[in-house]
Amino acid sequence: MKVMGLREAKQHLSGCVVRAQRERVLITKQGRPAALMIGVEGHDLEDVLLMQNPRFWKMIEARRAEPTLGIDEVRKRLGAPPRGRRRGSSANSR
Repeated sequence: MKVMGLREAKQHLSGCVVRAQRERVLITKQGRPAALMIGVEGHDLEDVLLMQNPRFWKMIEARRAEPTLGIDEVRKRLGAPPRGRRRGSSANSR
């Protein structure tokens, strides 16, 4: 992580943005952390906004905590035949 003062960051903002694509840049103000620059080049605006949204991450954590369904249960709920069998086919019709 590169650490630099606010004055230096202002003088070399373009360089800070380029560097932030490789590593985080911590900007200090009077020797104390003031901002963290993180490169997001190559990401869509929507992705960047979601990455910073705590409600989004809480929703993801909640969904991950829910039990998952196996393929057989999904097929049953959708009214699809069990795996290996297709509608209208039988072992004798081959």
